[in-house]
Amino acid sequence: FASIPNDWYRRNDLDSYEGFYASVVYALFTGSGLDTKAEDTTNIGKIDLTVFYQDRAYIIEFKVVEKDSEGKALNQIKEKKYYEKYTSNCREIYLVGIEFSKEKRNIVYFEYEKLNTT
Repeated sequence: FASIPNDWYRRNDLDSYEGFYASVVYALFTGSGLDTKAEDTTNIGKIDLTVFYQDRAYIIEFKVVEKDSEGKALNQIKEKKYYEKYTSNCREIYLVGIEFSKEKRNIVYFEYEKLNTT
């Protein structure tokens, strides 16, 4: 993210939207040949991005924060139980929260947790 040219933010507030950052990560995973699902719907809401690899699911939530980390991304996955959609057909499920700073235009917080599915 640090290598994205500053000019790309000129005359717009693209850096304020999590969709901008999610699109970059989505393109990375999709371009790598991984099975990905953007805006993956559940009965409670939408998972920003789900990535499947073998019999694993990675549930990813993105958040844009003003300056420093707030730890909200992973909490949202847990509170809305986004992972429940895949507990019966994935051997392993990982919950991933990524926060981007609007001011710093980069990742300021990353946390993950392996869900115990047994």
